[in-house]
Amino acid sequence: MALALCACQGSALAGSADDFDFWVGRWALTWGSDGQATNTVAKVLDGKVIQEQFDARPNDRLVGLSLSVYDAKSDEWKQTWADNTGAYLDFTGGLNPDGTMELFRPATSEDGDPMLQRMVWYNIRGNSLDWNWERSLDGGQSWETVWKIHYERIKVSGR
Repeated sequence: MALALCACQGSALAGSADDFDFWVGRWALTWGSDGQATNTVAKVLDGKVIQEQFDARPNDRLVGLSLSVYDAKSDEWKQTWADNTGAYLDFTGGLNPDGTMELFRPATSEDGDPMLQRMVWYNIRGNSLDWNWERSLDGGQSWETVWKIHYERIKVSGR
């Protein structure tokens, strides 16, 4: 599984602590016909860590947070996610030459088979982006989108 994970990440560019700056801000999220949430993303700890606060209430009960940090020694981003369902997920990855950001993790499917999971940030513009949660049951050869979210930046009044 580790070899498949490394093969997926082989195309990443040399990273930097600013790679996730596009994500910083307050966002309105939508998915499907009625999915809605807010996501507040900020640089914390002297700008070295990206902190995400996801809240899908009142339409959904999911509330979670993540911490992402660029590890210069390994030249990769690392993210830890935890939420009110008790989930704990850890990812590694980075920025691709095409401008997309991908973070990966090995996991186990509902049937007990090894799989990969990844998050992909793409269509990144100043005030919007798209994010996919995907899984692969064949070591990263093909990917199935499990959850697709569209982000729209919430305008701060007075700006």
